[in-house]
Amino acid sequence: MQRDFDLVIVGAGAVGTALAAALRDSGLSIAILDAHEPSRFSLEADLDLRVFAISCGTQRILAALGVWQDMQAARISPYHEMYVWDALGGASIHFDCADVGEPVLGHIVENRLIQHVLWRQLEHAAGVTAICPAQPATLAFEAQGVTLTLQDGQRLRTRLLVAADGAESATRRLAGIETRGWSYGQQAMVAHVTTEKPHLHTAWQRFLPTGPIALLPLHDGRSSVVWSLDESRAVEINRLDDGGFCAAVTAASAAILGEVTGTTPRAGFPLRLQHARQYVRPRFALVGDAAHALHPLAGQGMNLGFLDAAALAEVIQDAQVRHRDIGDLGVLRRYERWRKGDNLIMSIALDGFKRLFGNELPALQLLRDTGLRAVDRFTPLKSAFMKRAMGLHGDLPALAR
Repeated sequence: MQRDFDLVIVGAGAVGTALAAALRDSGLSIAILDAHEPSRFSLEADLDLRVFAISCGTQRILAALGVWQDMQAARISPYHEMYVWDALGGASIHFDCADVGEPVLGHIVENRLIQHVLWRQLEHAAGVTAICPAQPATLAFEAQGVTLTLQDGQRLRTRLLVAADGAESATRRLAGIETRGWSYGQQAMVAHVTTEKPHLHTAWQRFLPTGPIALLPLHDGRSSVVWSLDESRAVEINRLDDGGFCAAVTAASAAILGEVTGTTPRAGFPLRLQHARQYVRPRFALVGDAAHALHPLAGQGMNLGFLDAAALAEVIQDAQVRHRDIGDLGVLRRYERWRKGDNLIMSIALDGFKRLFGNELPALQLLRDTGLRAVDRFTPLKSAFMKRAMGLHGDLPALAR
């Protein structure tokens, strides 16, 4: 059986559902599919281990999509300040939302909550069809469309196919788009911990030679730990019992919040730098982690993905207004020019930070100490960094403005 759509989105994570939500009233027939049924959010369940630092720009996108109020009514945690310091040299930098005239620097939000509120928007959208579970098997590109055959034999024909299925995107591979990058040989270990001192709605990050450790404030007073570790060290830390893990986090964070007194179960995610060589080809586009994966030290991955979704939605809507084919390569290249350069610059910058702060050479230690102190004292430069990280500066899509 073949079903025809204007747009098919593979991947019903936060970025894929955001793209569908942005276009739900566009008049396009949209299919969104995923290998799994969408996860549901419950206030009775413990917090999702996967949390993200949502920038002010992403908050604006979520508000424009009509879901931010629902997220506020559930559980999110604003943070107003951020302290970053170097374990070796001791230099530090302090960010405060008041310095740029904003009420917050951002919010810590559960991945499951983001997906839940966006999915609820799609459930009642007349032009959106959900196909879950479903997995791509083959792609066949033609002049007027692309046919996606699923593993169960279903065929979906569409004018435009968008891959939003993550860093291991099967759809990207089927489309023949290569990536470049490398593994960091590290894992990001995550857990939610109870601490002796309150987090004060502040994000804390300490750079260690083996990788940064961050403590992000959660709404219930706990902190989310995101600890980048070399794989061998990650294995050692994962073998610790809860008491040993709490002691290790206390030491790694220099007891900035006092003793760590309790923890949830832990999980680990491999870290890599990866960037697609092309974001588009005729009738095909990449968004989010399918296009770019970067080090989590600045918490920008999800925010870049939302900007991708907002930009592609705007390009598609503009093409409709101009009566152009939404799958035409000339249309899609506007999206690629818009997002690829910014994403690549961010990826390279974060890779540079990771390498700079992970090096114990005395000359580099002096360089980063001098740099941190200089930026902390030079208010205009620090404000520019903050506005960029907060999604308030740059060539932003309309949904983010």
